[in-house]
Amino acid sequence: MITRLFSAALRGIDAHEVEVEVNAYGSEKPLTIIVGLPDAAVRESSQRVQSALAASALSFGMGTKIVNLAPADLKKEGPSFDLPIAVAMAAACEQIQLTADDCAIIGELGLDGVVRPVKGALSIAMEAKKQGRTRVVVPEANQTEAAIVEGLQVFGVNSLHQTWQFLTGKTEIKPCELDRHAFFESHRNYDVDFDEVKGQHHVKRALEVAAAGGHNMIMIGPPGTGKSMLAKRLPTIMPDMSEDEAIEVTKIHSIAGTLDLKHSFLTTRPFRSPHHTISDAGLLGGGTNPGPGEVSLAHHGVLFLDELPEFRRSTLEVMRQPLEDGQVTISRASGSLTFPARFMLVAALNPCPQGLALGRRAA
Repeated sequence: MITRLFSAALRGIDAHEVEVEVNAYGSEKPLTIIVGLPDAAVRESSQRVQSALAASALSFGMGTKIVNLAPADLKKEGPSFDLPIAVAMAAACEQIQLTADDCAIIGELGLDGVVRPVKGALSIAMEAKKQGRTRVVVPEANQTEAAIVEGLQVFGVNSLHQTWQFLTGKTEIKPCELDRHAFFESHRNYDVDFDEVKGQHHVKRALEVAAAGGHNMIMIGPPGTGKSMLAKRLPTIMPDMSEDEAIEVTKIHSIAGTLDLKHSFLTTRPFRSPHHTISDAGLLGGGTNPGPGEVSLAHHGVLFLDELPEFRRSTLEVMRQPLEDGQVTISRASGSLTFPARFMLVAALNPCPQGLALGRRAA
């Protein structure tokens, strides 16, 4: 019997719908084959799924199970396919026809059947709505993030057994209800505030002008004069993010795995301060499976480069494209990915020894 469910794969900051097909038939020994361009994490899911099915008292069967992730030419990455594979496998083995064509399912499984949070829940929920799905089943820790998407019922689950009971109609789960506007307004709090700065009137005035016009700026001064302290408080005087900007920023941080699951939604402008030893890939993004770098994590916020002369020249030069275009394109043999990178650049440096001597003499 062939069972079909829907999930999604991440590419860049966007998601693409994936159809999970499972065909189970008899053979001498149990065997699971996963096809459809899976990476190592997806291929290893067969072991997690088998253990989770046994722990959830669901049938795994003794036959061969072929799992196809379509479209076959789209690379599938990460453990988010564990839950749909397990549910489809149980349905195929027990010869049960699930009515879940209106539903998208994501989630990582533990060996005991517990559903763990995954990256990119917001992007996947947006893709599910785009494809006409009306329901999405996500890990309980991701339900607030996914519920940001309006017009979509989001069901948070904490175990494979609970998911199976819900999809087979044996139990009910209340959809996550989120007043997006109220949630958005209640989380606009910063840990620091520009109002805390006493004195420094000329520097504060310069920061206010830069924030009002979205200008980049550089601060030069002796150590201990408050350059880093002022830069950290700059986002608090920038205009509040709109809901569309907040959703875009949340997508980037969710993909990168830097999103705080306690809040699940970024409503304050990001502040990123990478160390001067950062690599080009760390700043722009990249890697084997390209992900967003610091310039994208600072999107709609502030990128602060402290001790500017300590950064490698090549690292600074690669920032030309994002500063000019507001985005960065990463090209690999498998294709090109574009990440948004519209940020305010703030740099700080100490004057040379001669400059320090002049400062002391003037004082």
